[in-house]
Amino acid sequence: MNVIGIVGYPASGKGEFSKIAAEHGIPVVVMGDIIRNRTKAQGLELTDENVGATARALRAELGMDAVAILTAEEVTALNAETAVIDGIRGDAEVAYFRSVFESFTLIFIKADFAIRLERMQGRGRTDDSVTEEALLARDTREESFGLARAVAAADIMLVNETDRASFEDAIENTIRSLA
Repeated sequence: MNVIGIVGYPASGKGEFSKIAAEHGIPVVVMGDIIRNRTKAQGLELTDENVGATARALRAELGMDAVAILTAEEVTALNAETAVIDGIRGDAEVAYFRSVFESFTLIFIKADFAIRLERMQGRGRTDDSVTEEALLARDTREESFGLARAVAAADIMLVNETDRASFEDAIENTIRSLA
């Protein structure tokens, strides 16, 4: 199985990569959905605070690769030739995926802080950080999971700071080369 992992800070464009991959018939497993589903299962509202608390609790209980283990189970069950894992948050997750998938390529989606903040303010998700302070706190929380180290481990970097068409072209070219 060929697995493409996507890492990046919140609102960098990971979801855009996954959307285009899905349009090419490549199944996508979103790690954040696993956390959001666990948050809802606890009867909690989907806020940044609640989702973050669920992520921290899961990792504290089962280890820094806890979400990766749950994700890998879903990816393996797909029985697909190629799959995308969207939303890697830490180096422990990268290490786990590299240990269980024979072919694993990690792509870093890069976007400037100000661009990411503007995107979050415009997309309307209840768990988004819509102030500069809240996004800085979220970035710090995710870095505590090893996000900066995961970014450093990326095999490929795609920059999502200019026009959408250029970014979509870069995604298309990357998918063609990897899938």
